[in-house]
Amino acid sequence: MLPRTTGLSLIMISFFGIFSLVSPTAHAANGVTLYTPYTRISVPPGESIDYTIDIINDGNDIKNIPISISGMPKGWNYVLKSGGWNAEQISLLPGGRKSISLKVEVPLKVNKGSYRFRVSAGGYSVLPLIVDVSEQGTFKTEFVAKQPNMEGRSNATFTFTASLKNRTADDQLYALKARAPRGWTVTFKAGYKQVTSINVAANSDENITIDIKSPDQIAAGTYKIPVSASTSETAANTELEVVITGYYKMELTTPQGLLSTSITAGDEKQIELLLKNTGSSTLSDIKLDFSAPANWSVVFNPKTINQLEPGNNARIFATIKADRKSIAGDYAANLVAKAPEATSQAAFRISVKTPMIWGWIGVFVIISALGSVYYLFRKYGRR
Repeated sequence: MLPRTTGLSLIMISFFGIFSLVSPTAHAANGVTLYTPYTRISVPPGESIDYTIDIINDGNDIKNIPISISGMPKGWNYVLKSGGWNAEQISLLPGGRKSISLKVEVPLKVNKGSYRFRVSAGGYSVLPLIVDVSEQGTFKTEFVAKQPNMEGRSNATFTFTASLKNRTADDQLYALKARAPRGWTVTFKAGYKQVTSINVAANSDENITIDIKSPDQIAAGTYKIPVSASTSETAANTELEVVITGYYKMELTTPQGLLSTSITAGDEKQIELLLKNTGSSTLSDIKLDFSAPANWSVVFNPKTINQLEPGNNARIFATIKADRKSIAGDYAANLVAKAPEATSQAAFRISVKTPMIWGWIGVFVIISALGSVYYLFRKYGRR
């Protein structure tokens, strides 16, 4: 049997042993936890990061918890708020939870790499956060066309869309300019309105529409149009490219260039026409048509020209038939050549003559009238 003092000592040793085992758990139960699901994220320069951080009181008493940020990289700005107020200290009931918001602004002028800082809850807890900057900061203006190359015929309007990015820390008023070849027209639009300058907020973008119209007659080829956006502090340039496939033009005339003729009422007259492709591109599916006085007709041979190369001519015969009731005089008839890309018209002046039989009838009427007068004079003149 153990002595009484020895037994007491064993009891005391056992008690303190048990206390030493439960003491860390009690200490943890009196702590504070900081929690956010996004402890490491990747962003480009100039981005704003919004964290939501939960503060949890794991203890059994009310805690006034100071909140602070340490290790924030130089030049980075942040705002710490809770309930719409700037938060420096949070009071929590036992087992309570409170969310705070942390907004971190990554500067535009920053090197690519990983950046670390900490959120501290007094001496209770520390939450380490990492931000990976995905690219080297530019701190400049960017002017980029979404589709910098277009193709089409002359006299067409080419519409480009460009993004103007202000990657500086200040609002900028950009002057918009273009250096186009002579005869070209360049128009800038923002929000469907024509502009010559545009204001872009710091670290913001604006979409700009650029309409480029080529001259009527311009040789096929590739044309480059530099455009720029500039201020006294910063500038950016981009180059747009227009590929002209050629221009479409044709002329409908006669081999001699004479656009007048004569015809007898009720008769037909064949006219030889010459269709010239005076453009720089091939014309196809050319159809012939006309407008003439009522009851007149025009028949073309051929009626359609499938294809006409630049610089080439096509012979066409038009048979015009005048109304037999047409009276003598001058009439107009328009002969038209139509293609999907171009149209040409030849305005003819046509002199109409009446048939010879009507002349003889007129002579007969006049002679008959004179004969009647002579007869009456002879018969009644002696009385």
